[in-house]
Amino acid sequence: MARKISVMTEQIIQAAFELTRQEGFEGLTARKLAGYLGCSTQPIFRVFRSMEELYDEIYERMIKDFSDFCNSFEKTEELPFINLGLAYIAYANEQPQFFRILFLQKKRCGKGLYELLNGSEGNLVKEINKAAADGVKNPGDVFMKMWIFIHGAACMVITKDYDLDDAQTRQLLCDSYLSYAGS
Repeated sequence: MARKISVMTEQIIQAAFELTRQEGFEGLTARKLAGYLGCSTQPIFRVFRSMEELYDEIYERMIKDFSDFCNSFEKTEELPFINLGLAYIAYANEQPQFFRILFLQKKRCGKGLYELLNGSEGNLVKEINKAAADGVKNPGDVFMKMWIFIHGAACMVITKDYDLDDAQTRQLLCDSYLSYAGS
């Protein structure tokens, strides 16, 4: 009689999360996950009706990972949007597969970019309010201009076309904010 291996739901989710971190959703298959866990695919489909259901669970974990990353990112700048931008660019560098899934694909589990950036702590709302308190007339417009720049920089990180260091990036973001906020 074959030895029965018990695989728990959290083990499946954690293993899927790690495989996704390494290879993205493209590399997360039931067969590969089962191999990673050392079991058959049966325990996976006992817990999840489909791989799509598992992807949704992993997606929610990635959102939390991004939110936690932003919340713990060292805040060094007083100007609005700079710390959030630096965190976003750093996340692209440190978690490229998660970044691709969260910010470069259409499927966002019903969540928009604003909701992802705002996170559980209201990060984006705080930044927009800070800009308004600083006298910026259209803080939402300034954010959009900043975000086009920030997202472009993060995408360049993903494609390995971004070679600015943290100090240069910080200076560029500060200069951009001051330019946009003054217009």
